[in-house]
Amino acid sequence: MELLIGDKRYSSWSMRPWLVLKHVGAPFTETLIGLRRPETRADILAAGSATGQVPFLRDGDIAIGDSLAICEYLAERFADAGLWPADIAARAAARAAAAEMHAGFHSLRGECAMDLKLHETVTLSELTHEDIRRVVQLWSGLRERFGADGPFLFGGWTIADAFYTPVATRFRSYGVKLSDFGDRGPAGAYAEALLETPEFKAWEAGA
Repeated sequence: MELLIGDKRYSSWSMRPWLVLKHVGAPFTETLIGLRRPETRADILAAGSATGQVPFLRDGDIAIGDSLAICEYLAERFADAGLWPADIAARAAARAAAAEMHAGFHSLRGECAMDLKLHETVTLSELTHEDIRRVVQLWSGLRERFGADGPFLFGGWTIADAFYTPVATRFRSYGVKLSDFGDRGPAGAYAEALLETPEFKAWEAGA
């Protein structure tokens, strides 16, 4: 397998399937494309991404763009890895949570772009405050309902956690205190757990 990714400092989209591949221990070739350059799109196309975007996965004759589609493929490819919860209700909630991150939180994304080397406190808009409150509500609710068997949203680590790891880095980078947005502890503890996984540590070391 080959995974095309963007700069580890900036590419939250690339981080997601990379974490999943590391979690399952599957061997893969990592092809890194420099972002934020005039030639970035041309480089991505030249590397074989039909979408002109990263991440992009090739596995033999199979080629997949889009981080969620890649992760869904990996969940089927490595069916014994438990990348989605086994329980049907938990699995539905995990997929919904990943999809919400994939398609939503636009203000948070815009004002707090992922930058692993950034550490500052900024003034954020009310729209971003609403996004953060929703993240706290989501994380706290899922941890309370499904997280009894481990530190992650559904106890054990799943694709949903891969999708929210970049969010935890944003909170760290921009000095966001989740207790200011309704967290009574579970959301903050979960964010810390995400940033302590060996897979994230490996990604960060390459940023």
